[in-house]
Amino acid sequence: MILILQVSPLPLSHEFPNDLARRAALVVSAGVRYRMGVASRAVAAIAGGYGVAALSAAVLALGLPALFGMARSEAALTGTLASFLVYAVAVMWVFAARSAWRAWTGLAIAAALQGLLLLLWTQGGGGAA
Repeated sequence: MILILQVSPLPLSHEFPNDLARRAALVVSAGVRYRMGVASRAVAAIAGGYGVAALSAAVLALGLPALFGMARSEAALTGTLASFLVYAVAVMWVFAARSAWRAWTGLAIAAALQGLLLLLWTQGGGGAA
């Protein structure tokens, strides 16, 4: 008995990487993409804006007495009141950014800078924590 093995120089039709007819394709319409972008911005505005505002309140509450000699109670009140403005600006900026990715990146950078400043003040003994 003779066994003949035929080797084809071309791959079989199901081995082509760009054969989309045989693959289950995930199609996201433009409307769904737009809605997901708006939802991402809403989460960034609500949660990210709150985080940045809370960090700014803490930084001001610790920084104002250390830098200007303000009373701690007045600094806490000033930081809290200023955080409302920071929150409003953060929300407006999130929806004014070109993309949701840039909005999240901007909030992350602002939070990281304020977090670093807060960490330096609390570790350095600049504020009463």
